[in-house]
Order: sequence, then structure tokens, then C-alpha cells
Amino acid sequence: MSQILQINPNELINKAADELKKQKLVQPTEWSAFVKTGHHQDRMPDSEDWWYARSAAILRSIAKLGPVGTQKLRHKYGGKKNRGHKPEKFFPASGSIIRKILQQLEKSELITKAEKGAHKGRVLTPKGTSFLDKLAVQIGKEARKVKE
Repeated sequence: MSQILQINPNELINKAADELKKQKLVQPTEWSAFVKTGHHQDRMPDSEDWWYARSAAILRSIAKLGPVGTQKLRHKYGGKKNRGHKPEKFFPASGSIIRKILQQLEKSELITKAEKGAHKGRVLTPKGTSFLDKLAVQIGKEARKVKE
């Protein structure tokens, strides 16, 4: 678990997105080619593989934040909307996208529902922890080779 948080997040997310796509652990929905990721966005994502990148980012967020639900993730991936001459206002990200990704990650047994005291939400399973940890170790080895 400590390896996951010590490695560069961008590298881990990109590598995890590639692995999720290769192993077909998550699949974009039919409508994902036509949607924005939230009310605050002006356009849909530029990358065709944005679904995998968002899935990997959510997986890392679950590893970092512990029991986490849809609302907390909506707030994390939300942003400010440009409203013309009016002041900017915060809007949460799309709940449907986050919910579908959580369901797909749960189906592939990388996360599961759990309760920790008063908090309830999704947490990493041992399979999910080892998935991210293996990728983090690979990235660490590659970084050491580059330094040498």
C-alpha cells in the first residue's frame, strides 16, 4: 500500500489505465462517447481512452481515501463553471459516470463495499491492492534504471 502513494500519481494512473484496458477489467458504456464529465465542463474529453484514465484515477483515490462513496468522488472530480460575468460556482462531476465505473471495478473484484466506523463506501480488495502495488513497483524499477 505504501508503494501506491509514494510513486508519481500521473505515472501510476497512466499505467493503471493501460492495464485496465489490456485486461478488459472496465469497459466504456455506449453513451460515453457523447457525454461531458460534469456540468462544469464545456466540452467532452479529448482523449478516446478517458474512461480508462478516470477508472484508474478513481481506483487510486479509493486506495488513498479509504471508504469513499459516489458523493465524495463527485466532489473530488468536480470543478468551477465559467458563468460569464457572474462569479464562478462549484459544480460536482457526473454521478452516473462515477457510479458506472465503481460498479465495473466492483464486478472485476478490485473494490468492495465496506464500513469503517461511521464511514461506509468502497475500499480496495486484496486483489486491487496487489494490482496497484505491482504497477507501482514496476514504475519504481523503471525510475531507478533511468537514474543509473
